[in-house]
Amino acid sequence: MKSKIVCLLLVFCFLPLFASGEVFKIATISPDGLGWMSKFRVGLERIEAETNKRVTFKIYPGGVQGDDATVLRKMRIRQLNGGVFAAGSLTRFFPDLQVYNLPLQFRSYEEVDFVRARMDSYISDGLRKAGIKTFAFTETGFAYLLANEPVSSLADLRRLKAWIPDNDPIAAELIKSFDVSPIPLNITDVLPALQTGMINAVVGPPSVILALQWHNHLTHLMNLPLVYIYSMLAMDMKVYSKASSTDQDTVVKILDEVFELVGRETRSDNERALQALKKIGITFIEPTNKAEWQAAADLSVQKLMRSGEISGAVVNTYLEHLKNFRSIESN
Repeated sequence: MKSKIVCLLLVFCFLPLFASGEVFKIATISPDGLGWMSKFRVGLERIEAETNKRVTFKIYPGGVQGDDATVLRKMRIRQLNGGVFAAGSLTRFFPDLQVYNLPLQFRSYEEVDFVRARMDSYISDGLRKAGIKTFAFTETGFAYLLANEPVSSLADLRRLKAWIPDNDPIAAELIKSFDVSPIPLNITDVLPALQTGMINAVVGPPSVILALQWHNHLTHLMNLPLVYIYSMLAMDMKVYSKASSTDQDTVVKILDEVFELVGRETRSDNERALQALKKIGITFIEPTNKAEWQAAADLSVQKLMRSGEISGAVVNTYLEHLKNFRSIESN
């Protein structure tokens, strides 16, 4: 009997040494064949190797776990531990994260880099306080308006049946500021809606438009980058914290490298996608009065602050950084 008890005690004492480690379950709507997904998987293999399998990731690509809202619900009940989300999907945790999405404020990637170097940490800290762990933000790029009719003025815009992401109150508030009645849909429902005529316009980065085959149902692109879009891998902080601090450092180091690389390559991907849209016959339309568009965009920012959907303090900080950059550039 004593020998059996000793054996049992030894089993319990050494059980942690044989534990399989933390397995984090991550979902994304992106299909597995995309370039960024390949880099993501390589990064996850590095994490597994460098932590001796104490940390592994199980990926559910292609929307098999549902859209962003569904993934967030599954995170809440711990069926999933995280997902790769469009930033707007996480506004319930930290509304100020959409400060980068304000329309017609960024004018160049140089401005983006300048502001993000000074504000990314503010956004990641805000999400962390809400229980969300993030890594380096991934640039999705500047988004353009595509429609199945020419759009060059605000009057043209107001005739459209335009899609906005579902469960994105800031996007809804912004598009209403342009006197457009938005049609909110999950991203997976956009293609059928274009096919049936339920919507006839979308706003998105060129590489996304091509990847999701939306361009097959649209004929015109307004050649004005309207908003800057970014995304991120977000995880439940409590679950993520189960990994040791050393392993967490390894995960952060590798995933930050992956997403920073993906963001840099996205810029060239979007430029190639713009050229591809031209080649396949999408007509590029120049806006007739850019000042009119800018005035409407600036007014929408003011309305957004008054609505309380985003704090005035963060918007003012953001605009001050833009002002400082433009002042440096003009000298």
